[in-house]
Amino acid sequence: MTKHVYVITGGSGGMGKATAELVGKKGTVLLADVSEERLVQTKEELASKGITDVYYQTVDITSKENVASLAQKTAELGMLKGLVHTAGLSPTMADSKRITEVNLVGTGVVLDAFLPLATEGTAVVLISSMSGYMAPRQGPYVEVLKNPLADNVIEAMEQFAQGNSGAAYSLSKLGVQLIVEDQAWTWGEKGARINSLSPGTINTPMGRQEASQQKQMAEMLQITPLKREGEPSEIATAVEFLLSDAASYVTGIDLRVDGGTVANLAKVNATNS
Repeated sequence: MTKHVYVITGGSGGMGKATAELVGKKGTVLLADVSEERLVQTKEELASKGITDVYYQTVDITSKENVASLAQKTAELGMLKGLVHTAGLSPTMADSKRITEVNLVGTGVVLDAFLPLATEGTAVVLISSMSGYMAPRQGPYVEVLKNPLADNVIEAMEQFAQGNSGAAYSLSKLGVQLIVEDQAWTWGEKGARINSLSPGTINTPMGRQEASQQKQMAEMLQITPLKREGEPSEIATAVEFLLSDAASYVTGIDLRVDGGTVANLAKVNATNS
């Protein structure tokens, strides 16, 4: 019997690891990340929790060769059941051009490499962010965002980000949502589904790094109706749902798992204006 394979990029991060704990009970897990040391550590942590059918590969998602090699490894292991793309950079981690390259172009590279492996029942979940809702959905950048593999996309987006890593991040995460809408038909032709998920303020190492360096994060938490951070496990259970047959008619959407922050933001802005 062919094995079901779940590929998780950013597999050693907080959300990636939490997702692996859940999907590892359903099939083979293939973790991808830039750091081999962290991947080995994650594999050991999963083994201690009884998740043992785990493979890993070091991958730079902006490298077409690296990602093609990951797709090849997936095909060797079995059938692509789930692709969870959590790899990305946050505003304090890089400059605006690198954020666009990793978060936007990298997403395009991953989808392009894995589309040929999609079959009936394959599900893709891309991690976006509530920050994607901070950028207007209308604008001259919308068509650029939908085509992450077009020539000069980094330079084109830099016109709008103008060196601001926070702006580049919001735009790249809006791009993820737009790509999902744009590609729902393409994946649907193969009987596959594609969705994004937008976390709010989450208690992960990356989330904590952002919170310590950006006062805007603390402000977001103050207007969150549930009045707390989310946990990686709360992202993972939502990812698990989107990957599962329980979501078999759900495709082309963004699921916000943000404690209600975005819903409340419009109200707060209206009150303050």
